[in-house]
Amino acid sequence: MAILLYDLVGQDGRRFSSNCCKTAYALAHKGLAFETIPTRFTEIAEIGDGSFKTIPVIRDGDRWVGDSWDIALYLEETYDDRPSVFGGSAGIEYARFYASWNASRIHPLVMTMIVHDIYERLDPADQPYFWESRAKRLGRPIDEVVMGREDRLPELRARLEPLRRVVSDQAFLGGEAPIYADYLAMSPFIWGRRMSPFVLVEPDDPVHAWVHRCLDLYDGLLRQDTDHDW
Repeated sequence: MAILLYDLVGQDGRRFSSNCCKTAYALAHKGLAFETIPTRFTEIAEIGDGSFKTIPVIRDGDRWVGDSWDIALYLEETYDDRPSVFGGSAGIEYARFYASWNASRIHPLVMTMIVHDIYERLDPADQPYFWESRAKRLGRPIDEVVMGREDRLPELRARLEPLRRVVSDQAFLGGEAPIYADYLAMSPFIWGRRMSPFVLVEPDDPVHAWVHRCLDLYDGLLRQDTDHDW
């Protein structure tokens, strides 16, 4: 029986969650069959016993697991006969660093650049919730948040320098093959490509080449749902 992955969906069936994409990569890395269940923000409360507040959520037989990090750990432990998502035990701490770096330095800045584009691509039923919750989180209306985003782009690209230095010298953060640290660092770019025309990285940036190596993984698993190819 395939694992079920509850995945955020916008207009026209577009899957866009940066967190859900980490789980899709982890499942593919393990070689596990899975099916995605398109889920709107307003439908999350209907998952399982109603206790989940966010997605991704997976159902693996009788087991329900939420949160992309917890799911990755669950898959690593439960399917230890399959390729390690983390590249071994030390890779868990390596991934933990990238999770913290992404959450503190990259994800919030990208959010200020694309939040209104995300809103415009959501199902109309989700738009009021998204507008109110993100405006509260960001401290002002989301159409104001994105103003001046071009001026913030050099700062984003400067913050990518640690990632840039590594992927300039090797194919992935994991070396010749990807590991969960790659999927963590990749997630904001999936988010941006699928929901916004705003270009985050230029073609001559080593980060751009790494993004496309990640997009090629698992038969192009996460290349879909985009209107452009930056």
